Amino acid sequence: MHECRSVKLKFPLNVRGATVKRALAILLLLWTASVMRSFSQNEPAQGVEPKAIVSPEVLSDHRVTFRLRAPNAKDVVLELEGAKPVPMQQDNQGVWSVTSGPLESDFYGYSFVVDGVHFTDPSNSVIKPNLLNVSSEVHVPGPPSLPWEVNDVPHGVVHQHFYKSAVVGDERDFYVYTPPGYETQHKTKYPVLYLLHGFSDDASGWTAVGRANVILDNLIAQGKMKPMIVVMPLGYGAPELLSYGFGGFFSNEDVRQRNFAKFSQALLTEVIPQVETQYRVKTDRNSRAIAGLSMGGSESLLTGLNNLDKFAWIGSFSAGGITDNFSAEFPGLDSQANSKIRLLWIACGTDDHLIGINRSFRDWLKSKGVEQADIETPGGHTWMVWRRNLGNFSALLFR
Repeated sequence: MHECRSVKLKFPLNVRGATVKRALAILLLLWTASVMRSFSQNEPAQGVEPKAIVSPEVLSDHRVTFRLRAPNAKDVVLELEGAKPVPMQQDNQGVWSVTSGPLESDFYGYSFVVDGVHFTDPSNSVIKPNLLNVSSEVHVPGPPSLPWEVNDVPHGVVHQHFYKSAVVGDERDFYVYTPPGYETQHKTKYPVLYLLHGFSDDASGWTAVGRANVILDNLIAQGKMKPMIVVMPLGYGAPELLSYGFGGFFSNEDVRQRNFAKFSQALLTEVIPQVETQYRVKTDRNSRAIAGLSMGGSESLLTGLNNLDKFAWIGSFSAGGITDNFSAEFPGLDSQANSKIRLLWIACGTDDHLIGINRSFRDWLKSKGVEQADIETPGGHTWMVWRRNLGNFSALLFR
């Protein structure tokens, strides 16, 4: 029996994870502010307080102005999620700024690249957490009909669990979303979606950035989604994968294979048994789904399609990390799987650098006679695509 404790996080706007993450975010802001001062030594006359910087400033037409005081910097560039880098312009007060075009209502990560070095926005306390690339975040608000906007509806609860993994050999966590009414409807059992994050995220990624709990609350309240429990585990079977960085995280075949194999083993033998012991969940395969983004999309395919005795609903959002040797990745998969799969959803943005491998995989599935829902939407490898994927996919589950 695993020793496990649960921390209930009553509905916040975003769930940020453990206290240490908040502390690290604060330290990052302090460090950024300290470094920014090194670019600002010439700005006001001695004893004169500089004018406060407003950044980001969301305008009424959904354009956003970003500002940074750094009079000694030679080059400043804005990197905004889902857009190409844009040079910023300096005024006579040493303040760099740029205004975006109108942005679709959503949440966007961004950072400043100052003389080649990435920084968060020292004027913005809202952080988009990440294990490799922490950035700032701006909210371009939209109508209540958008699933990631907070509405006056019943809210579920996000729980955080900690345990020692015998499979991977580390201390790790996972999050569990319980829907509104779970704590009062004591006889009701719920189906379960295992929802997986991408490379460089941690187990809090789907709530801290993806706003999964907000999306689920809204869809349940609107009757568009069946109430379900959502489990969000840590997705690294080989945590050393992170040391390879974004440029080569799947370049080592041994580490790649170990990462996927150990993750599946930890999920099947450690996380799922804990969930089924501690929560009122249905345990038949028709009541169990798995889905994920990027690395988590590949994990959902590899774990789900190779364990059809355990999962009937499988979703992949912008899968990354699988090779094009699909026969080796999915041995024995053929048209006989159609009788077991209730939904196989494979989605990717048309501007995503992974669109090629996803299209090739869908073509291979078709050659094997495996039925699927192939979804292509506008957008790149961004959370703006994945939030929409989650809303559309989860609305189809357990029907």
